[in-house]
Amino acid sequence: MPVSFSAVRRGLLVGAVASISLTLLAGCTSKAAEPLPFEGNDITGTHLGRDLDMTDTSGKPRTLADFHGKVLLVFFGYTQCPDVCPTAMAQAAQALQLLGAKASNVQVIMISVDPARDTPAILGAYVQAFDPSFVGLTGTPEQLDKTARSFKAFYAKEPGPTPDQYAMNHSAAFYLMDQKGEARALLGPSLTPEDMAHDISLLL
Repeated sequence: MPVSFSAVRRGLLVGAVASISLTLLAGCTSKAAEPLPFEGNDITGTHLGRDLDMTDTSGKPRTLADFHGKVLLVFFGYTQCPDVCPTAMAQAAQALQLLGAKASNVQVIMISVDPARDTPAILGAYVQAFDPSFVGLTGTPEQLDKTARSFKAFYAKEPGPTPDQYAMNHSAAFYLMDQKGEARALLGPSLTPEDMAHDISLLL
């Protein structure tokens, strides 16, 4: 039976529409997500911190999987730090206050770069003095090395007048991680608690 010209034309039109739809769909699925307007430095896609492997102050091993579902603020520091660390912890506590009820979906973590002196008891008391929800992580030198390398975080011992009186040089920024454990922004010490709360809110 001969095929009419109108039937052929309809077939071509249907094919063309299907082809255009597939092209648009492909374009939508391949388009990268718009970057978020962070006040800090956007580090999306770096996958920093995936090898976090430390121990909390109760002696429980901790990895990123334990914090799945929460936005993380991760900081490397130590309890005998004279200025940078207490300032950072205080700013994080203020940022949580600004977030109000949403702060329950945020976890602040301080990873000690001085495991020799930061015992679980000392570290736990230190971080919780700023906010009862804060978590301190410590561990062996090997665990710290592995975790710091995963974050590309710097730390180094600076000798003092005696073997026990030394300082630790270390990175001074917070790593902001989303609820899936992906690193998203680096929040430097120049940011205010309001800036920090703003960036955290973008991920909630």
